[in-house]
Amino acid sequence: MRNLRNTRRDHFRTPGDLVLTASGWDTENDSIICTFGPTRDDPLIQLKRWYHDLEEKKESLENIASWDAPCPLPDLECDNVLDLRYFPDSSTTCVVLAGGDIVVVREAPSDGEDKIEIVGSVDVGISAAAWSPDEELLALVTRADTLLYMTKDFDNISSVTLAEDDLKVSKHVSVGWGKKETQFKGKGVKALRDPTMPEKVDKGLPSSHDDKTSTISWRGDGAYVAVNSSQASTRRVIRVYSREGVLDGVSEPVDGLEGALSWRPEGNLLAGIQRFEDRVDVVFFERNGLRHGQFPLRIETEEMTYSWATSVTLKWNVDSSILAVCFRDRFQLWTMGNYHYYMKQEVVFAIPPSHKRLIFEWNPELPLVCTTTSEGKTPMSLSFVRSYNTDSIHRLEYVIHVDVGSTISPDDYGVISVVDGKEVKLTPLRLANVPPPMALYEVAVESNVVNTAIYGGGSNTKVAVLERDRLSIYQWNLKTKPVLAPVLLASAETAACQGYVQQVVFLDDEQVLVLAANSSGSTVSLFRLTATDLRHFITSLSIPLTQSLCSNFSRLNNIPCLHFSLSGRVTFARAILEPGSGLSPDSSRNAWNDICILPKQTREVKIIDLWNKHTENKPGHAKSLTMAFGLTSNGSLYANSRRLAKDCTSFLVTPAHLIFTTTQHLLKFVHMDRVEELEVPPDTPEIDERCRSIERGARLLTVMPSISALVLQMPRGNLETIYPRALVLAGIRQNIDEKKYKKAFLSCRSHRVDMNILHDHDPESFVKNVDLFVDQVGKVEHIDLFLSQLREEDVSKTMYKDTVMRLQPELDTQNSTVYGGAPGHFSNLKINNICDAFLEALQLRASTNLQNIITAHVCKSPPDLEAGLLEVAKLQRDDAEEAEKAVEHICFLVDVNRLYDNALGLYDLELALLIAQQSQKDPREYLPFLQKLQELPSHRKEFTIDDYLGRYTKALTHIHAINDFEEFKLYMTKHKLYEDALHIYRRQEDRIQGLMGLYADYLLKEAEYRKAGIAYEYIRDYASASEAYRLAHLWREALSCAGLIPLEEAQLQSFASTIAGSLQELKDYHSAAIVLQDYLHDLESAARLFCKGYFYANAIRILSINKRPELIEAVVDAGLVEGMGTMTELLAECKAQINAQVPRLRELRIKKVEEPLAFYDGDVNDGMDIPDNVSLAATDASTTGGSLFTRYTNRTGTVGTNATRRTSKNRRREERKRARGKKGSVYEEEYLVNSVGRLIDRVNAVGDEVGRLVVGLMRRGMRERAKAVEGAMVEVVGLCRDCVGEVFQSESKVGQEEEKPKNQDVDRPTGGDGVLWDSMETSQTRKEAPEVKAFEKLALFSR
Repeated sequence: MRNLRNTRRDHFRTPGDLVLTASGWDTENDSIICTFGPTRDDPLIQLKRWYHDLEEKKESLENIASWDAPCPLPDLECDNVLDLRYFPDSSTTCVVLAGGDIVVVREAPSDGEDKIEIVGSVDVGISAAAWSPDEELLALVTRADTLLYMTKDFDNISSVTLAEDDLKVSKHVSVGWGKKETQFKGKGVKALRDPTMPEKVDKGLPSSHDDKTSTISWRGDGAYVAVNSSQASTRRVIRVYSREGVLDGVSEPVDGLEGALSWRPEGNLLAGIQRFEDRVDVVFFERNGLRHGQFPLRIETEEMTYSWATSVTLKWNVDSSILAVCFRDRFQLWTMGNYHYYMKQEVVFAIPPSHKRLIFEWNPELPLVCTTTSEGKTPMSLSFVRSYNTDSIHRLEYVIHVDVGSTISPDDYGVISVVDGKEVKLTPLRLANVPPPMALYEVAVESNVVNTAIYGGGSNTKVAVLERDRLSIYQWNLKTKPVLAPVLLASAETAACQGYVQQVVFLDDEQVLVLAANSSGSTVSLFRLTATDLRHFITSLSIPLTQSLCSNFSRLNNIPCLHFSLSGRVTFARAILEPGSGLSPDSSRNAWNDICILPKQTREVKIIDLWNKHTENKPGHAKSLTMAFGLTSNGSLYANSRRLAKDCTSFLVTPAHLIFTTTQHLLKFVHMDRVEELEVPPDTPEIDERCRSIERGARLLTVMPSISALVLQMPRGNLETIYPRALVLAGIRQNIDEKKYKKAFLSCRSHRVDMNILHDHDPESFVKNVDLFVDQVGKVEHIDLFLSQLREEDVSKTMYKDTVMRLQPELDTQNSTVYGGAPGHFSNLKINNICDAFLEALQLRASTNLQNIITAHVCKSPPDLEAGLLEVAKLQRDDAEEAEKAVEHICFLVDVNRLYDNALGLYDLELALLIAQQSQKDPREYLPFLQKLQELPSHRKEFTIDDYLGRYTKALTHIHAINDFEEFKLYMTKHKLYEDALHIYRRQEDRIQGLMGLYADYLLKEAEYRKAGIAYEYIRDYASASEAYRLAHLWREALSCAGLIPLEEAQLQSFASTIAGSLQELKDYHSAAIVLQDYLHDLESAARLFCKGYFYANAIRILSINKRPELIEAVVDAGLVEGMGTMTELLAECKAQINAQVPRLRELRIKKVEEPLAFYDGDVNDGMDIPDNVSLAATDASTTGGSLFTRYTNRTGTVGTNATRRTSKNRRREERKRARGKKGSVYEEEYLVNSVGRLIDRVNAVGDEVGRLVVGLMRRGMRERAKAVEGAMVEVVGLCRDCVGEVFQSESKVGQEEEKPKNQDVDRPTGGDGVLWDSMETSQTRKEAPEVKAFEKLALFSR
């Protein structure tokens, strides 16, 4: 689907006395090396260089060397140059002559070296010569049928005779796949013949036009060389030799085979020429000599016999994409796609018959650059210049270009024109995706096509076809069904274009521009289409040759632009004229407007003019953004002067996107914006809609935004139409913005896009335009489809996040305004708000959209089934038939069993019966049940239904309405509806007393002792209340209720003694002491309990109040001594624990960083050395499943899926290991951190007790003991404060934080591995450091 477009055509007229005989490329200086002579009259050979210096704006033919070369062979009129090769690394030129001499010309000879030296000579003469692609070997075929190999130093390393016995080497066997003789022909006589034997066996007879010459061609990698030579003048043979000179294969006999030969650089095919009586074919051979296809050259019989087609040569370009077929006065460029060969270009020269041949050479580095010269002295010129009296050297450059129509909606029909000789293949891909080489229509013209252009779309599509001497305009109506063939409107001669026509482009609907090249540069001519014909208006806008290197047309929206390169580096893009204005005679280059400058020479440029949203309301700022996108030959993609990518292979431009493919086989979309804000997506096709993977080698052809389609061509030539998510979503968003909801809906439906985007993209606008949505979508089924797919998730922030960054803040603010939340917050109101909006809009359409109303009710969250069923019930009363359809629809949306229950809950038995009939329920079950309900009174029926449905609270209200209090209490007790019952009888105190007693009994059984005590106390049951309070350890309330029973004194003291004992068990010594003091009057025991709880002040107070000072010394002092001993021992243990655990924790963490293997698993090899070639990967039987870190972190996969610690027994054992935190185990670090944390909490808890102990000791004159306790406490608090920062640091391993986000979806393992997982997760989470409470020292001690 790609055409060749000529962008450069330079030629140099050589002096009239020079005869051009050979040419070659100097790739280092981008110049052409030529030889002039020898001739029959003059044996002088002149070696010259032609270069075109754009910096100095001049071109010249520089002399390198000259020498006499008399022909040593008597059968030659004069010597002949067979091969010319320039070596840029040594600045030398090698010239191989037919007379046998091999001449080396050194431009900068060293001391002792000659500038011109004959480095070798073959006495019998040379018939063919070729250098290997790596320039290390020279292959020669002598006139004595010998193949010679020479090194770069011209040492002969191999000599092979081209013998007749070589033909016996290969025994070709072809099964004839794909040929007609192998096809099924029925049971006739022909079916009995051997299909591997052709009907006609070629004998290898030479062609009548065979010139008996030999040809050499190397494979692209230089491993093999092919020699095409004539064997004893009876057969033309192609021999294939290895680099060492070993014969590898011989071609099968082919009648009419000529001397042309070119090995495709990719190495799969050798191309030759086979001449028949009525046609000439390019035939292909495999390396083993077997035929492998062919294609015919489109030549008339007279032309191939008596005219320019009598001599044919072949040349593949360096990347194997183009085959050049050279004749006497022209060459043709052929490409292949889908196994069809297209003639893309034909360049014709006016060469007299006396010329021997056309010399054609591809550039060895640039695949689309070539040079051509003519061997001979007779004047040669281009067909449009008749005054040249000398030979010319031509340099031509081409670009691969897709001639495609508009990519702007609505004209984006995807019209593509493919040039194939005298045919133009036209296909509108939007209407008919016809695979190449076929096309929807083929337009035939009189001569080979040079270029095409497409304009407009729909019914006014125009196609311009540019031939060598004619321009034709066709009109194509794409809106008819079926699409008719294009119609020729008019045509005109191009002789007035003053040059060789190169390109054509539409200026507007009636004007066409033609770019042509001549000896002075380039010209642009204007043709106008009138009602009757096509007329040439004017030729102007000449670009001097010294300033024009490559010229090419592109388009600025609908305005053509001509961009050309200066100095080989910079490409200017300049606007021609506005449509309709035409060209004026005085137009000049200085009057053009510069659009932009690209920093490198580009092979393809596309220009677009965007509306500038940033400055449209700012005075003094431009309201448009003009950008040029250019692609260089090395894959750099530029936007003006900014390089966007360096691995681009093709690109397209739409008003919304820049689309390009990369060498990494990715398709990328860049949202249009200012050049500096263009954002190229990363290579992440998994998470970014702007990037997706494509087939290797795929190239862009065209894009059709109106249908969100993109067409790519695969390397083999077939087409693939895709619908990239970026284009689809861009089209949907645009349709939503333009309130084209039906189009957006259909796009979502066709491309399986979540329909929530219809709302989430612009929630406020959607809610306001629900009526418009209903009107546009129309179909009830489509509205139901939208409502049924609603979700709370905001898809515009998750799966379809808009990648146009400049619009994102606006959208976030808009969504938060509609639902009142942070951007991206999933509000619970979304679905219900949308459904309510649809219900409001559908109220006036109830007759036609009742199904949608039901759907809107059912699709709420949670579903409003009752409202939907009420709509069905209402319809049932009016139209039973429609009600049945409505029931079928609602049963399709919701589980029919749920609907049946909800219908019963409405107490509408007819509706419930209608729903049941749509279910799989057995009528023998539900019919008797419904009949029984029908016979019950109203309240009893409602109670039975609610009890059946499990709506016990509601059923309880129906029992209340029946006024059966005993049944009420039984039902309440059965279903534990005490709170609901109390609420129902909240105004009947007599009923509440009975209900509260039942509730209190229930609470007591449920161990809710506090609530039970309150309930018993409410009904004045103090005995039960005191017991409930006692069980709840509420001693004040229990003793209060016991006093209200009332109890006798002995019973009360017994009850108080019991409570005091339970409080001592709970270590609530303060409360127990109060009970002993107030109710048992036991002062000594109360004082001892106060001392046991470190409440020394309270103990001293009660003893002093009751005049018992003797007990102070006996009880309080003893309690102080005992408390000091206990506290001192505790603080000593805390100090020892800190001093032991903190250094160990420090040691473990250092070991974890420095020796992770020893930390996690120990030395699993017991110190033994393991050979480097032994795999250490864990196996299923290994106890160390997983790698070094994955075993314990599980960050790169599941942990040892076949390892141990699977069962619950192992899990419990692992939990015990974790709890113990054994030294040396992987759990030790976690255990130490938790242990230090518990120690700090314990120290904080005893701080108040230590303070009361110190004060008590001081009050009783025990100063030194008080000082010792306080010092120990201060030391422990200091140690705790110092170790907090070290112990409670981040437990994340080195490098783990970077890896964690990549593996968030890894599942937690089971069994013992799960315990280990939990441990590592805990250790990798930063633990909040506990606060160490300050201990206030008593300022009564001396330092």
